[in-house]
Amino acid sequence: MSRSLILKGLLTFLVLLSACQSGLANSMDIASTPMDLTVSPGGYELRVLAVETFLADIAQNVAGKRIIVESLIPYGTDPHSIELTPQDVVKIAESDVLISNGSGFEEWLEEILQNASMPSNKSTLFIEASAGLISRKPDEGLYAEGESEHGDVDPHYWLDPNMVIQYIKNIQAGFVKAYPGGEVEFADNAHAYIEELGQLDIWIQETVSQIPPERRKFVTNHESFGYFADRYGFQIIGTIIPSVTTSASPSARELTNLVQLIQEHQVKAIFLETGSNPELADQLARETGIQVVTGLYTHSITPPEGEAPTYIEIMKHNVRTIVAALQ
Repeated sequence: MSRSLILKGLLTFLVLLSACQSGLANSMDIASTPMDLTVSPGGYELRVLAVETFLADIAQNVAGKRIIVESLIPYGTDPHSIELTPQDVVKIAESDVLISNGSGFEEWLEEILQNASMPSNKSTLFIEASAGLISRKPDEGLYAEGESEHGDVDPHYWLDPNMVIQYIKNIQAGFVKAYPGGEVEFADNAHAYIEELGQLDIWIQETVSQIPPERRKFVTNHESFGYFADRYGFQIIGTIIPSVTTSASPSARELTNLVQLIQEHQVKAIFLETGSNPELADQLARETGIQVVTGLYTHSITPPEGEAPTYIEIMKHNVRTIVAALQ
């Protein structure tokens, strides 16, 4: 079944859900649903949902103990290729606060919100974490046969921790609206987390300084590291998938051009994100003799027992991995 048909089915499901919302609410066993609940000062259950796991972690640092933030997308899932379940649609419909990255990153979510009827008794506060940020222009040199799928917008702001400060400000403002009385705590939490991000930025700069500037060149699976590269002095020579989304696919000519670029710039490594199909990267490695480095985290943190269970830890893990390969 195609993704569009699945989406249409889910939209229909959500419309039907809104028509029988009161009956569903009465019959649903709260213990059977994973949505976490926080009681607001007004005495009602506050349901806060962030689309991605890294975004839920960032938001939780602002929320502190006042609010529990749940992630819509499971650990390790690529938001570009997510297939929502009816339970996911229920979560969206029942959320009081819905936090998205925005900037076109969650195109499927925008379609749901535009075409589906939310419950008539529900007023959801939407927070676009990246609102107010100015997009870098995706590198035109990486797109030999057309534009990026997202046009002129690269939504991967969070891979520069300095841009996450704007995420924090937007989330903090939203939480103040949703949870009156928590203003002081949200402000204190946001300030403390911004300080942590400042320390992270310093640590990344110091760690990256181990790589000579002329060796800070790499190829990635798709163009997600643009902001990271801009901030820390790297050059993205090319991408296997010619887009800022993983749902696109390269042509034979684009792969041939990429081989030439790798050889011309003496690139040492191709970096793949977790969950990426390594087939094309392995093919390029055989043709060029460079190494394939897997395991970068971009769209998801790991479970608590994993190696990168927070946003800050995924950034540190990625930097350590990149530096070890390019030294």
